[in-house]
Amino acid sequence: MGSGLRIFMIVAALSAACASEAPSEVRQQTERYPTVIELPAPDVSGTLPLEQALDERRSVREYATTPLNLDEIGQLFWAGQGITNDDGHRTAPSAGARYPLELYALTAAEFMHYLPVGHRVELRTDTTSLDALPNAAFDQEFVGNAPLVVVIAADPTRTEEEYGAIAGDLVNREAGHAAQNILLQATSLGLAAVPVGGIDSAAVARQLLLPPGEIVLYLIPVGAPANGDGPR
Repeated sequence: MGSGLRIFMIVAALSAACASEAPSEVRQQTERYPTVIELPAPDVSGTLPLEQALDERRSVREYATTPLNLDEIGQLFWAGQGITNDDGHRTAPSAGARYPLELYALTAAEFMHYLPVGHRVELRTDTTSLDALPNAAFDQEFVGNAPLVVVIAADPTRTEEEYGAIAGDLVNREAGHAAQNILLQATSLGLAAVPVGGIDSAAVARQLLLPPGEIVLYLIPVGAPANGDGPR
């Protein structure tokens, strides 16, 4: 058994145990997210060449307090899991097109869940989780200082149905594909970002009231650079 699969199985077991004790607030989607909004159409002809985005991408942990606008948030979601053709294929590759990933975003006021079909988000008011998020990220305070944190989670059962025991490795790799897309998109928007894998996955899932069985794989704090450099 590979080390990646062993780690995945341990995390899955811990998450499943916590899911059985999910707080009463974890209810049906329609109850947990009272509002659904359409996002602005994604920009598919950006002005920054891919090679330049690759060259300029850095892990940045200091952010201005300026909130991101809906165009920027929608573009980040689309980069991670946006649908790109009529067959339902997405911006990040997925083993067997099982698409186990779920994208969320947290601001100081709202919690959003991305719906790739129709390029929409469902959202609820949340005024406490962003401040508390560093507690579930081993006290990495910068996580709570960003105006937006993208959350990459996964329901591994979607991939397990076809790939069985190797699903864990496949899901982890897929999360990496989506994370890199989001990081490069942030760079092309003139935003600062960093992938954070040092987290208590089950604690984040409980805090954000994610559905039982979903495993948090990455947090990506995003914001305008604290020094004001770079276009917005």
